Amino acid sequence: MPLNAELRSFYEARQQQIPAEIREIMRRAGQELADSGQADHALTVGAQAPRFTLPTATGQTLSLDDLLAEGPVVLTFYRGAWCPYCNIALRALQQHHDAITARGARLVAVSPQIPDESLSLTEKHSLAFDVLSDVGSDTAKQYGLAFDLPDDLAAVYDKLGFDLQRVNGGHPRMLPLPATYVIDRDGVIRWAFADTDYTRRAEPADILAALDALD
Repeated sequence: MPLNAELRSFYEARQQQIPAEIREIMRRAGQELADSGQADHALTVGAQAPRFTLPTATGQTLSLDDLLAEGPVVLTFYRGAWCPYCNIALRALQQHHDAITARGARLVAVSPQIPDESLSLTEKHSLAFDVLSDVGSDTAKQYGLAFDLPDDLAAVYDKLGFDLQRVNGGHPRMLPLPATYVIDRDGVIRWAFADTDYTRRAEPADILAALDALD
């Protein structure tokens, strides 16, 4: 099943479990974000990828220059381990990790969570790619992805127990748009996906096709 078909199926099932008033807050916030033009600020094909050095979920540090020294990079931004859509997307990337590395590329994921919250202990041992912590979303800002949650949606997330104040290291309101970039060895973005709708993600098949298209 394509990733976005799986995400849509999950979304439709989840909607039946969420009270109508919360669904309306989520719908309104999503529409406002789409109307804000935030997606137009996201870096796209042809841009130089901003450099970064970030801590990994296992306590090391990793830079984009380190990654590019080994070959092309697939860089994906996600909201956090609390987001079920993000977890579905990460699992899909894990399933395609061998195909990505077979093309000489390195996959890395970035979220605004502090390192200890980036992954559960089980996930730390099951994912074959690095997960980096962009606390404060400085890297997401450089890529044009960071935005602030509206008050009513932030309150809903608190009520749902996501505790973004803790897991995002004191930056509870700021999240990145879901985005994925294929960056060539020269640090140029050669393929890009960014969407204000967190229920939609880059298809792994499209990522592989973008890697195949690199010179």
